[in-house]
Amino acid sequence: MIICGTGFTGDTHFNHKKIVEYDQRPFKSVEHMDREIVRRWNERVKPEDTVIHLGDFGFLREDKTYRYYREQLNGDLVLVRGNHDNNNSMNVITECIVIKYGGRDWWCEHYPTYKFEFNLCGHVHTLWKVSREGYKIVVNVGMPVWNYMPISIDEIDRAIWDFKRSDNYVL
Repeated sequence: MIICGTGFTGDTHFNHKKIVEYDQRPFKSVEHMDREIVRRWNERVKPEDTVIHLGDFGFLREDKTYRYYREQLNGDLVLVRGNHDNNNSMNVITECIVIKYGGRDWWCEHYPTYKFEFNLCGHVHTLWKVSREGYKIVVNVGMPVWNYMPISIDEIDRAIWDFKRSDNYVL
């Protein structure tokens, strides 16, 4: 369940046949992937929730439009443009967004950047879940590293905490 009404995700890549192989996604086909992502999304996201999607929504065409997928997904959707999001019918609202939550500013965009102390991104697929540059942290909210579902800010906080406790976080 999404806590506090806001969830995060990226890299759904709906209707992208090659992404199943590229990411080694655990699905039999692109149709299976699309159905499973919709199912997992709707298990976690209530109709009154908001999901901030950090790019690469899908490879859209006449029969598999943004509207086709959007109508299947619970919640309101805020779309941040990814490198594959060039379809004007998607209602992408921005290239990046800053969210204030828990006394922190969270920089959100498709590409990993280190603009604030806390940054959220997609784009890197399965390369890593949390990264850092100095004291600045980036969390990859992309579907492949979060069991193909949107995540809550509490899950993001836990991932940062786990990362900081690991040997990887030595300044």
